[in-house]
Amino acid sequence: MASTNDLKNGMVLKLEGGQLWSVVEFQHVKPGKGPAFVRTKLKNVLSGKVVDKTFNAGVKVETATVDKRTMQFSYMDGEYFVFMDMDTYDQLMVDRKAVGDAANFLIEGFEATVAQHEGEVLFVELPAAVELTIQETEPGVQGDRSTGGTKPAILETGHQIQVPLFITTGEKIKVDTRTSDYLGRVNS
Repeated sequence: MASTNDLKNGMVLKLEGGQLWSVVEFQHVKPGKGPAFVRTKLKNVLSGKVVDKTFNAGVKVETATVDKRTMQFSYMDGEYFVFMDMDTYDQLMVDRKAVGDAANFLIEGFEATVAQHEGEVLFVELPAAVELTIQETEPGVQGDRSTGGTKPAILETGHQIQVPLFITTGEKIKVDTRTSDYLGRVNS
């Protein structure tokens, strides 16, 4: 249990019938009249739905223990992603639903944060940017600016993103894992 006065970003709360909600942002408000309250933005850990919720100041809320570990992606086993704990070398099978959009950027050897609660994997989080190789893209034609200077490219993971016209097949680029945006070339 924790008080609403102790809330921090990233803290996971257990609310409304055991659902897990992560604190995205919070604000303590002390109006001129009436009692103080805490305005929060909460994200459902499983569904990703974001809601605004207001608590009275000092109210007790139940916190959930979420174990976050850095693990290395090893390989695919059918529909499961197999991760290895870097400390114990234990292997963990994670289904595609829990991996979510991170699947678009995972290749063998990448490290990710795997969050678990009571033995159940909640989500897999990648660093904000990863380096991947362009597997296939059309050559950029000079003077072809009708598409805003970008063209589709397929990454080594099979995920398609938009890249500038000067990028060629085989180049290593940096990609934002949250938005699938091209961030730049990687100088090797």
